[in-house]
Amino acid sequence: MGHGGQGGQGGQGSNLSLRSSDRRKPPLRLLSLSPPSPLSPPSPQSPVPSLHTPEMAKTKQKKSKRSKKPEAPTLSLKEQLAQKRKATQARKELTSLLTTATCGGVFLGIVLFFVAGIKAALPGVLGVIVMSLSYKYPRQALYAFIIYVPAGGTITYYLGNSPVLQLAKDAFYVPALIGLWQTCRKQGLPMIIPSGIKTPLYIVLGCCVLTLLFVNGGQQFNPPSVGLLQKAPKELPLGMGILGLKVLLGYVPLIACAYYLIRDKRDFLLLSRLQVSLILICCVLGFIQYFLLFTGICKGTRGLEGNALFVTSLEARCYFGGALLYSPEEGVIRLPGTFVAPWQWAWFLISSTFFTFATGFTDPSIIWRLIGLGSLATVFINAVISGQRIALALVPTCFGILLLLTGQIGNLKRFIPIGIGLALILGIAMVTNPAVVQERTASFTSRWEASPPQDFIVQQFEENWKNVDGPLGSGLGRATNSARTMGETKLVETYYPKVLYEIGIVGVLAFLALVTTLTIIAFKTYRSIKNRNFRSYGAALWVFILFISYNTYYYPLDVDPVAVYYWFFAGVLFKLPELEKQDKEDADPNPKNKKKRLKTI
Repeated sequence: MGHGGQGGQGGQGSNLSLRSSDRRKPPLRLLSLSPPSPLSPPSPQSPVPSLHTPEMAKTKQKKSKRSKKPEAPTLSLKEQLAQKRKATQARKELTSLLTTATCGGVFLGIVLFFVAGIKAALPGVLGVIVMSLSYKYPRQALYAFIIYVPAGGTITYYLGNSPVLQLAKDAFYVPALIGLWQTCRKQGLPMIIPSGIKTPLYIVLGCCVLTLLFVNGGQQFNPPSVGLLQKAPKELPLGMGILGLKVLLGYVPLIACAYYLIRDKRDFLLLSRLQVSLILICCVLGFIQYFLLFTGICKGTRGLEGNALFVTSLEARCYFGGALLYSPEEGVIRLPGTFVAPWQWAWFLISSTFFTFATGFTDPSIIWRLIGLGSLATVFINAVISGQRIALALVPTCFGILLLLTGQIGNLKRFIPIGIGLALILGIAMVTNPAVVQERTASFTSRWEASPPQDFIVQQFEENWKNVDGPLGSGLGRATNSARTMGETKLVETYYPKVLYEIGIVGVLAFLALVTTLTIIAFKTYRSIKNRNFRSYGAALWVFILFISYNTYYYPLDVDPVAVYYWFFAGVLFKLPELEKQDKEDADPNPKNKKKRLKTI
């Protein structure tokens, strides 16, 4: 018994010792599920395997990165109902506006139909509707304005070639500007951006007002006497002056329009990509136009006689754009692309070099960088086939200047593939069309030798300095081509001699001070940007502003598209530092450091 009892006790003690051992050393499987308490750390003789393996650490880092992304807040029922009410109210306002505008437009169209015919009635109806919508929705109107600029020449001739359609783009711009001005006045925001151009702008405006009042006003109310048997010409000098003022300074407010249009980086990318898309579409249409003429589908000016072989003709129009000249047997080609006149197409190609370059080198998306560079290649090809000597000379020149002044030539990682790609595309184009390239080059060199640009500019300055009526000029609009329907105008083929003739020496010096101030502020703005992509884009825009500010060959600042792009993209440049600040705020995890962003349009 005792022995059995001892055996029983021993057995019991053995069981107890196993249980206590089990308690002291739990299995590893259980340990992995419930880690030991910090109050009873494992003994060094029996180390506990580490739970934090490298794979688990990576998983936790990924989870923490995912958790940093802000989740879209779930709207409450009350907020959802408020959004529905807001959308319903917006639809009602749009319906009411469309109804009112359509009724007003139809009434005006009926009146215009009996007065001036269908060519005036149709633009009148569309004008009332477009202006009403543009005033109500200025943001969408500005985008429509930018889209219309390169397409205006084609639309004008498809709708009947009415003179009113030449100003159709302003139906988007002017009401949107008025709406923006009212919003800025309510919120206490400036309309003159940057503030540094205020003084020179007011001086130029003062010179223009003096010329309008004393020179144009004098011509209106005290016209020069004519001979006894001569008939006084029917003129409207004050109307010419107002139109001339609009041409000279009418698009300066586009700086503020572009500045307030871009609210954040998404808007900036949308605008830059929209511009590149428009350039690509227009260049493809320009190539199709050349192909239709080359294959004989469009006749052009072939087969005509005498001077008609060397003059642009609207009758020779080929689907897109306006008047053209295509007499390859005489070695002369002048294509308008999607614009009214060939030289407008040339300046569109020149200005497009800057925008496609900027997107091709700076867009964060590789797809859009490729689209930008593809658009740049189409610009080069159209510069050759369009027959415009100035485009053939300035497109590659501007590309080289951009490489140097923006510093992209030192970015070998991007520059070398892009340079090889462009060289390959242009090489193929030149090899497949050697006659075209040779003819364009010969035309350019012969024109340069016959009339060097520098001599032509000096001659224009001398002529207009001698012929200007006085220190206030000969009158606003007197050298503006678009004002010729209101009176006699003089053809001045260079810009600053044209400004000298219209508003005198004081006015031209004041305008030079304005563009110089704008150029200096633009340079300081882009140099203040630290973000590499924003800085490169700003550098490209600054080179564009610098080039156009002091270019006096022809008058691109007077007409589309440069007259629009110069001021509009200056506003884009001045917005870039604020976009950089927003980027820094968005990267800051502390919501207290994020400033409230103003909503204008």
